[in-house]
Amino acid sequence: MSAAAAELGFNQMTCYQWVHKSRLPERVPRDPEARQRKYTPAQRAEFFLVFDRLKSTTQTARELGLNLATCAGWVRKAGLKSHGKTGTGPHSGRGEYFRLRKTGVSRRKAAAAVGIHLRTAEEWDQGIRKSSGRRIYPDGRMVDYKRGVITMTPPGGGVAGTTPVPVSALEKRIDPRYLDVKERELIRDLHAAGSSIRAIARALGRSPSTISRELARNAHPGMGYLPHGAHRKAAARRTRPKTAKLAAESSLREYVKDKLLLRWSPEQISNTLVEEFPDDPEMRVSPETIYQALYLQARGGLKREIQAALRTGRTRRKPHTTGEQRTPRFVDPMIMISERPPEIEDRAVPGHWEGDLITGANNQSAIATLVERTTRYVMLVHLQDDHTAETVRDGLIKTMSALPAHLRGSLTWDQGAEMAGHKSFTLATDMQVYFCDPASPWQRGSNENTNGLLRQYFPKGTDLSVYGPEDLEHVAQELNGRPRKTLGWKTPAERLRDLLLTT
Repeated sequence: MSAAAAELGFNQMTCYQWVHKSRLPERVPRDPEARQRKYTPAQRAEFFLVFDRLKSTTQTARELGLNLATCAGWVRKAGLKSHGKTGTGPHSGRGEYFRLRKTGVSRRKAAAAVGIHLRTAEEWDQGIRKSSGRRIYPDGRMVDYKRGVITMTPPGGGVAGTTPVPVSALEKRIDPRYLDVKERELIRDLHAAGSSIRAIARALGRSPSTISRELARNAHPGMGYLPHGAHRKAAARRTRPKTAKLAAESSLREYVKDKLLLRWSPEQISNTLVEEFPDDPEMRVSPETIYQALYLQARGGLKREIQAALRTGRTRRKPHTTGEQRTPRFVDPMIMISERPPEIEDRAVPGHWEGDLITGANNQSAIATLVERTTRYVMLVHLQDDHTAETVRDGLIKTMSALPAHLRGSLTWDQGAEMAGHKSFTLATDMQVYFCDPASPWQRGSNENTNGLLRQYFPKGTDLSVYGPEDLEHVAQELNGRPRKTLGWKTPAERLRDLLLTT
């Protein structure tokens, strides 16, 4: 099917669809006796007569109807070179292709006329050459697909800044944020006329720092700022990928390697380079570049054994999470305080509570505190032996179950480990638990204020396990009997009593 499409100049995909719809095989089955066929000396002699004219094994075998592999063997044994697909040298249709292109024929039609793929035609137009599994670019870049190597050094060992830049790269408009040739010519004219950097920037509609960097980076050391030379420099710097800074042998690489073997950190190396070589800008490297040379295969340059000199001893980088990628605190998903309904926020509806723990000496004992947001009514939960998640959950369930249903609205807590059982608490009491943001105790303001008042009775550093349920009840009654300014000098007990009587 491919040979028929190429011979007729049709699109291969269109021909494939025709064959598929007609349910014909893409290839004609090969004659089983074809492999056993032996060509006569007369056929071989005829092949070489035609080969002398076409200089292509493929085209000669196709014209005479001979087996391509057999013909390639004849050419190889005769010590001849073929300019077709099986030999070396330029493609036989390359000259014809460029002749058609000069006459104004489109790339697609010219490629179809000489029987090459459209991608090959595109690479011919770009000046890309192929040789022994390598793709060689006009700027000297070379990609070796067999060895997986990308060479950035141009042929002859030139310098990157002096590498000839193809015209296509110079004329290519990358993005409006980059300077083009016309803008660089205007910069030269205004700068030569004595205009300041800010005046040039206003004329071009650019930032003054853009003009300042352009003059500093791309000016010729002897002839000043030349717009076309500056444009070539900028285009040469755009070439990607670039050689890693520590990949090639250099004094900087040796210095970094020696200090890593002394177990210096990349940050220590980076800052010491500035101190030891203050006037040598080539002796500069960031800590991130050193880490990439150690960890990234594609941007390496430092041997595997040097990685062991790092304090962590890791051979690969440890992923770090950001605030947006925070690890969940509990197995059961949390409902954050931002999702709390508005009626809870403005304290208009009673029955919504805030809770926390106050701990004793060495965090060995604790008391759970609960404050109702509307009335500021306080309840203290006795934790007998410990303050694990199970103990806190059971104590809260027991305390909340004693309240009327309309006073069991919700509970707001911080992200302490004692609330790991919040899901089972919700199932037992039908109270939704909302969690504060990390390090945000002000989101439970009533409870934080109450915990400060409780320290009058339970000073920090004391053993809270010595207080029994009766002691906690006595302290809660005293707090609930204090008049509060926020309640209009009513007591929390009075407000809760009025609430219970009206409902």
